[in-house]
Amino acid sequence: MDQEHLVIQARKGNDQAFYDLMIANREKLYRMAYSYFHNEDDALEAVQEVTYRAFKQLKKLKEPAFFSTWLVRILINYCNDEMKRKGKVVAYEAFESKELLEEDHAEKLDLKTKIQMLRKEYQHVIILRYFHDLAVPEIARILEKPEGTIKTWQHQALKELKVAWKDGEATCYVK
Repeated sequence: MDQEHLVIQARKGNDQAFYDLMIANREKLYRMAYSYFHNEDDALEAVQEVTYRAFKQLKKLKEPAFFSTWLVRILINYCNDEMKRKGKVVAYEAFESKELLEEDHAEKLDLKTKIQMLRKEYQHVIILRYFHDLAVPEIARILEKPEGTIKTWQHQALKELKVAWKDGEATCYVK
């Protein structure tokens, strides 16, 4: 069954259809949540909460074709709320494990640190575009912004990252 048909069935009260939809999207949601929290427990909790919120709000979804985009928007909103509630931005300290002491991981940590220093909007665009391979139109739908704005944010974020990388320091503009 295709996603649209499953959404229609789930909206009619078919629990199995909703379960199938969530199974189809769980890996994507987990990876996105992990890219925000950098912690397995928090990422799993985020997926669980998004599943609950999606189940409760499914009847409010206007266009079944955009179910995945709608789920990602719920996830991003949840991640933002949790980070505010916990009083943290994104805990990159979670990356300081033994395996990251290897040379390969030093550059990844440096890049993640530099991304963390970007404005919140820029972070979303970079994470969705380059870590999750989403196209500009889909990012625009998720963030509910015009495509031109997303392109501008992407361009500005890359420009700031290039400057930060070239300087060798975390010189990105702070939120």
